[in-house]
Amino acid sequence: MNNAIAVMDSGVGGLTVVKEILRQLPQEKIVYFGDTARTPYGPRDPEEVIRFTREIVDYLIHFKPKMLVIACNTATAVALEDIRSRVDIPVVGVIKPGARAAIKSSVNGKIGVIGTIGTIRSGAYETALKEISPWTEVVSLACPRLVPLVENDQFESEEAYTVVRESLIELQKHTMDCLILGCTHYPFLAPIIAEVMGPEVKLISSDEETAREVSTILSYGNQLAQNEDVPVHQFFCSGDPVIFRKIASAWLDKQLERSPVVWQVPSI
Repeated sequence: MNNAIAVMDSGVGGLTVVKEILRQLPQEKIVYFGDTARTPYGPRDPEEVIRFTREIVDYLIHFKPKMLVIACNTATAVALEDIRSRVDIPVVGVIKPGARAAIKSSVNGKIGVIGTIGTIRSGAYETALKEISPWTEVVSLACPRLVPLVENDQFESEEAYTVVRESLIELQKHTMDCLILGCTHYPFLAPIIAEVMGPEVKLISSDEETAREVSTILSYGNQLAQNEDVPVHQFFCSGDPVIFRKIASAWLDKQLERSPVVWQVPSI
């Protein structure tokens, strides 16, 4: 089935999931929407996040996708079940895949979670982790200053190192062997986070496990792309298209080198 996989995020963070989907499933077509004009979602009221998520999903459904990936932890935490009740295609979030990856990787059962205010406030990661392993010790920390670094293309700057170091001071007081990057923007900052946390802490991103879940669901439903033609991907954003395209093109370089890409700023 050659219909697209639709992916949405509050901004550019979901591109980390797209990159992994394209690596694992290179024949699949992607339709992506980044809500860069209204990012970040983390500080917003849950009702507002649900409304924004519904608006984007309503837009993406016009492309008749075979699956929807909510590649935003905040939207997954508060809007996943709402969206599943509104559409008739599989909907995948990023929290449970991230929790599974952390449980598989942790040796001492002590896991840290960093995310937006909304994700941490929801307790969604702690719930998902303890559903799998009730004895897991979870330390959660909201890091609201990190997403703007990524959205403003400053994730490799000196300021980024300073902000990450200051944001993680409290977390460094705890013993853990895994740290979940509970926001899809955070893999952009992974080299700095790894340096600050040290080699004894393994960073866990949901991108690989989410892409694996996408692959499993599509395979089980006999919906993997069979198209011999090169897929044409479509990327949409609600804000500044110049900075969005710059970040997306750089991040997805190898995955997009053989595929035509359409860049647009729609009205939703």
